[in-house]
Amino acid sequence: MSKAFTRENDAEADEEDAEPASSLPKGTPNYITPTGHARLCAEMERLLRIERPAVVETVAWAASNGDRSENGDYIYGKRRLREIDRRLRFLTKRLEIAQVVDPGLQAGNEQIFFGATVTVSDEAGTAHTYQIVGVDETDPARGHISWISPLARALLKQREGETVRFQSPAGARELEILEVRYEPDAPARP
Repeated sequence: MSKAFTRENDAEADEEDAEPASSLPKGTPNYITPTGHARLCAEMERLLRIERPAVVETVAWAASNGDRSENGDYIYGKRRLREIDRRLRFLTKRLEIAQVVDPGLQAGNEQIFFGATVTVSDEAGTAHTYQIVGVDETDPARGHISWISPLARALLKQREGETVRFQSPAGARELEILEVRYEPDAPARP
Protein backbone atom coordinates (compact mmCIF):
# COMPACT_ATOMS: atom_id res chain seq x y z
CA MET A 1 0.00 0.00 0.00
CA SER A 2 1.22 3.47 -0.84
CA LYS A 3 2.41 5.69 2.01
CA ALA A 4 -0.01 8.33 0.74
CA PHE A 5 -2.91 6.37 2.21
CA THR A 6 -1.50 5.66 5.66
CA ARG A 7 -1.07 7.70 8.81
CA GLU A 8 2.45 8.49 9.85
CA ASN A 9 1.74 8.20 13.58
CA ASP A 10 -0.93 8.31 16.30
CA ALA A 11 -0.55 12.09 16.67
CA GLU A 12 -2.22 12.52 13.28
CA ALA A 13 -5.15 10.44 14.51
CA ASP A 14 -5.47 12.77 17.49
CA GLU A 15 -5.61 15.79 15.20
CA GLU A 16 -8.29 14.20 13.02
CA ASP A 17 -10.44 13.19 15.98
CA ALA A 18 -9.94 16.43 17.89
CA GLU A 19 -12.73 17.64 20.20
CA PRO A 20 -15.18 19.76 18.21
CA ALA A 21 -14.63 23.47 18.45
CA SER A 22 -16.23 24.98 21.51
CA SER A 23 -19.50 26.74 20.88
CA LEU A 24 -18.53 29.20 23.60
CA PRO A 25 -17.20 32.50 22.19
CA LYS A 26 -13.61 33.25 23.17
CA GLY A 27 -13.31 35.21 26.41
CA THR A 28 -16.91 34.49 27.38
CA PRO A 29 -17.63 32.99 30.81
CA ASN A 30 -18.92 29.43 30.89
CA TYR A 31 -22.14 29.95 32.85
CA ILE A 32 -23.60 26.70 34.11
CA THR A 33 -26.31 25.63 36.56
CA PRO A 34 -25.36 23.61 39.67
CA THR A 35 -26.98 20.52 38.11
CA GLY A 36 -24.99 20.95 34.89
CA HIS A 37 -21.79 21.44 36.87
CA ALA A 38 -22.47 18.31 38.93
CA ARG A 39 -23.15 16.33 35.74
CA LEU A 40 -19.82 17.39 34.19
CA CYS A 41 -17.95 16.61 37.42
CA ALA A 42 -19.60 13.17 37.62
CA GLU A 43 -18.67 12.41 34.00
CA MET A 44 -15.07 13.45 34.64
CA GLU A 45 -14.91 11.34 37.81
CA ARG A 46 -16.37 8.28 36.00
CA LEU A 47 -13.91 8.61 33.11
CA LEU A 48 -10.94 9.14 35.42
CA ARG A 49 -11.70 6.54 38.12
CA ILE A 50 -13.58 3.80 36.25
CA GLU A 51 -13.32 3.83 32.44
CA ARG A 52 -9.71 4.91 31.97
CA PRO A 53 -8.22 2.36 34.42
CA ALA A 54 -10.28 -0.43 32.79
CA VAL A 55 -9.05 0.51 29.31
CA VAL A 56 -5.44 0.84 30.52
CA GLU A 57 -5.70 -2.68 31.98
CA THR A 58 -7.05 -4.05 28.69
CA VAL A 59 -4.32 -2.33 26.66
CA ALA A 60 -1.60 -3.60 29.01
CA TRP A 61 -2.95 -7.16 28.73
CA ALA A 62 -3.20 -6.88 24.93
CA ALA A 63 0.34 -5.48 24.69
CA SER A 64 1.67 -8.44 26.66
CA ASN A 65 0.29 -10.82 24.02
CA GLY A 66 3.01 -9.90 21.57
CA ASP A 67 2.39 -8.64 18.02
CA ARG A 68 0.49 -5.36 18.34
CA SER A 69 0.01 -4.67 14.62
CA GLU A 70 -2.97 -7.02 14.29
CA ASN A 71 -4.10 -7.04 17.92
CA GLY A 72 -7.65 -5.58 17.94
CA ASP A 73 -7.80 -5.22 21.74
CA TYR A 74 -4.60 -3.20 21.68
CA ILE A 75 -5.51 -1.04 18.66
CA TYR A 76 -9.06 -0.24 19.76
CA GLY A 77 -8.00 0.10 23.39
CA LYS A 78 -5.40 2.73 22.46
CA ARG A 79 -8.01 4.54 20.35
CA ARG A 80 -10.51 4.53 23.25
CA LEU A 81 -7.77 5.74 25.61
CA ARG A 82 -7.12 8.72 23.29
CA GLU A 83 -10.87 9.48 23.22
CA ILE A 84 -11.09 9.35 27.03
CA ASP A 85 -8.01 11.56 27.46
CA ARG A 86 -9.35 14.08 24.92
CA ARG A 87 -12.71 14.23 26.75
CA LEU A 88 -10.93 14.64 30.10
CA ARG A 89 -8.92 17.58 28.73
CA PHE A 90 -12.13 19.15 27.40
CA LEU A 91 -13.96 18.69 30.72
CA THR A 92 -11.02 20.04 32.69
CA LYS A 93 -10.91 23.20 30.57
CA ARG A 94 -14.69 23.67 30.79
CA LEU A 95 -14.78 23.21 34.56
CA GLU A 96 -11.83 25.59 35.06
CA ILE A 97 -13.76 28.45 33.45
CA ALA A 98 -17.19 27.46 34.77
CA GLN A 99 -19.21 30.06 36.67
CA VAL A 100 -21.98 28.28 38.56
CA VAL A 101 -25.23 30.27 38.67
CA ASP A 102 -28.21 28.95 40.67
CA PRO A 103 -31.48 30.11 39.06
CA GLY A 104 -33.30 29.71 42.38
CA LEU A 105 -31.33 32.64 43.83
CA GLN A 106 -32.97 35.00 41.31
CA ALA A 107 -36.55 34.25 42.41
CA GLY A 108 -38.77 37.31 42.10
CA ASN A 109 -36.73 38.79 39.27
CA GLU A 110 -39.02 39.99 36.47
CA GLN A 111 -36.32 40.26 33.81
CA ILE A 112 -34.97 37.30 31.86
CA PHE A 113 -31.42 36.30 32.73
CA PHE A 114 -29.42 33.07 32.82
CA GLY A 115 -31.41 30.25 34.42
CA ALA A 116 -34.84 31.73 33.72
CA THR A 117 -37.67 29.48 32.65
CA VAL A 118 -39.65 31.39 30.02
CA THR A 119 -43.00 30.55 28.43
CA VAL A 120 -43.53 32.18 25.05
CA SER A 121 -46.24 32.15 22.41
CA ASP A 122 -45.37 32.02 18.72
CA GLU A 123 -47.19 33.56 15.75
CA ALA A 124 -49.61 30.60 15.64
CA GLY A 125 -50.49 31.03 19.33
CA THR A 126 -48.66 27.87 20.41
CA ALA A 127 -47.00 28.12 23.82
CA HIS A 128 -43.45 26.84 24.34
CA THR A 129 -41.42 26.77 27.55
CA TYR A 130 -37.64 27.16 27.56
CA GLN A 131 -35.01 27.31 30.29
CA ILE A 132 -31.89 29.32 29.53
CA VAL A 133 -28.89 27.17 30.52
CA GLY A 134 -25.17 26.81 29.83
CA VAL A 135 -23.75 25.59 26.51
CA ASP A 136 -22.74 22.26 28.07
CA GLU A 137 -26.26 21.46 29.28
CA THR A 138 -28.28 22.34 26.19
CA ASP A 139 -31.08 19.84 25.50
CA PRO A 140 -33.70 21.10 23.01
CA ALA A 141 -35.94 18.06 23.64
CA ARG A 142 -36.31 19.17 27.28
CA GLY A 143 -36.59 22.86 26.37
CA HIS A 144 -33.10 23.71 27.64
CA ILE A 145 -31.53 26.29 25.33
CA SER A 146 -28.03 27.73 25.47
CA TRP A 147 -27.73 31.29 26.74
CA ILE A 148 -25.79 32.15 23.57
CA SER A 149 -28.44 30.81 21.17
CA PRO A 150 -30.30 33.36 19.00
CA LEU A 151 -33.56 32.76 20.90
CA ALA A 152 -31.97 33.16 24.33
CA ARG A 153 -30.10 36.30 23.25
CA ALA A 154 -33.39 37.81 22.05
CA LEU A 155 -35.08 36.93 25.36
CA LEU A 156 -32.32 38.18 27.68
CA LYS A 157 -33.26 41.33 29.65
CA GLN A 158 -36.87 41.22 28.43
CA ARG A 159 -39.98 41.01 30.65
CA GLU A 160 -43.41 39.37 30.66
CA GLY A 161 -45.78 40.83 28.07
CA GLU A 162 -43.02 42.02 25.73
CA THR A 163 -42.60 40.80 22.17
CA VAL A 164 -39.21 39.75 20.81
CA ARG A 165 -38.02 39.30 17.27
CA PHE A 166 -35.08 37.16 16.33
CA GLN A 167 -33.55 35.38 13.37
CA SER A 168 -33.89 31.58 13.59
CA PRO A 169 -32.57 29.04 11.08
CA ALA A 170 -36.13 28.93 9.65
CA GLY A 171 -36.21 32.72 9.20
CA ALA A 172 -37.41 35.74 11.18
CA ARG A 173 -39.69 34.88 14.12
CA GLU A 174 -41.70 36.86 16.63
CA LEU A 175 -42.59 35.60 20.12
CA GLU A 176 -44.64 37.05 22.94
CA ILE A 177 -43.33 36.45 26.45
CA LEU A 178 -46.12 34.97 28.57
CA GLU A 179 -44.31 34.07 31.80
CA VAL A 180 -40.88 34.43 33.42
CA ARG A 181 -39.93 32.38 36.46
CA TYR A 182 -36.83 31.18 38.24
CA GLU A 183 -37.04 27.65 39.62
CA PRO A 184 -34.63 26.17 42.14
CA ASP A 185 -32.09 23.96 40.45
CA ALA A 186 -33.37 20.37 40.57
CA PRO A 187 -31.04 17.39 40.96
CA ALA A 188 -30.06 15.69 37.71
CA ARG A 189 -32.19 12.77 36.62
CA PRO A 190 -30.54 9.69 35.10
